[in-house]
Amino acid sequence: MNVIETENLTKTYKRYKKREGIIGSIQGLWKREYEEKNAVNSVNLKIEEGEFIGLIGPNGAGKTTLIKMLTGIIAPTSGRIEVLGYYPNDLKNEFKEKYAVVMGQKSQLFFELTANDTLRLFKEIYGIPEAEYQERKQYFIELFGVEKLMNMQVRTLSLGERMKMELIAALLHNPQILFLDEPTIGLDAIASRQIRGFLKQVNQEKGTTIILTSHYMEDIKTLCGRCVVINHGSKIYDGRTEALFEKYQNSKKITAIFEQPVDGSRFLTDGLMLEDTPHKKVISVPKEKTYQVLQAIMEENPSDISVEEEEIGTVVERIYKGRSET
Repeated sequence: MNVIETENLTKTYKRYKKREGIIGSIQGLWKREYEEKNAVNSVNLKIEEGEFIGLIGPNGAGKTTLIKMLTGIIAPTSGRIEVLGYYPNDLKNEFKEKYAVVMGQKSQLFFELTANDTLRLFKEIYGIPEAEYQERKQYFIELFGVEKLMNMQVRTLSLGERMKMELIAALLHNPQILFLDEPTIGLDAIASRQIRGFLKQVNQEKGTTIILTSHYMEDIKTLCGRCVVINHGSKIYDGRTEALFEKYQNSKKITAIFEQPVDGSRFLTDGLMLEDTPHKKVISVPKEKTYQVLQAIMEENPSDISVEEEEIGTVVERIYKGRSET
């Protein structure tokens, strides 16, 4: 069963082109020039119930605009859109009760209230019966391990702790679809890993359909079985996450720290030296050469070493370039 369907979904904005200087401002009072920008351009999308979808692309690609249309925050310019059988922009209460949105850079919590009082406020907003409320709240308290935080003011919580509370508040009314826009932005590695674990469990145990936007490779590769790539408002890839990165992720970044000065030239087989100081080497290495370069580095007894995936933006650029050339 498809919970989300779009057909040629388009959102176009008109932008005022102001000429430079005071004269340009005065001329703009009588005659204005506009340009149109397609933030989302003829996107066709079908998402089945229970899927965990990664929505990725560079900044300004149209990801957030797409989510805003799917949730009814803004109306599309043209095209067909249906979410859980509703036209989102009608903003019917029955529809709003069936989804939730969490944005990493915008909070829905009440900072002066305790976490307990905040959740009770959401309980009243959504009209959740007391018995169901207590059962769901306890489930999430145990899942997130936040029992000791429930009587603390939200403003005293750390960023990672607040994000856990954001997710509990969003999931309290048992939504069928959860939209996540950069939920791990600014979090440290431990908090990000915890959030990923919670989301995976909610998806598997509750069957919640989750649409996730993220610039963090680990979020996408760990959680999302399917990826939709957006660039310049257009969908340029829709398929298995594993296949996406197998085809388009060509290299890895190795960072090595040494206590003694080291000559990095012997590490460069087919790689590219991104940073070269006596005590630190950062190298971009083709995937197939990673093990070989790591062996050479380990012979120099590094004090610290890390291997990172390419950034999502780089992968998206490569997909778009390959698509343009075909």
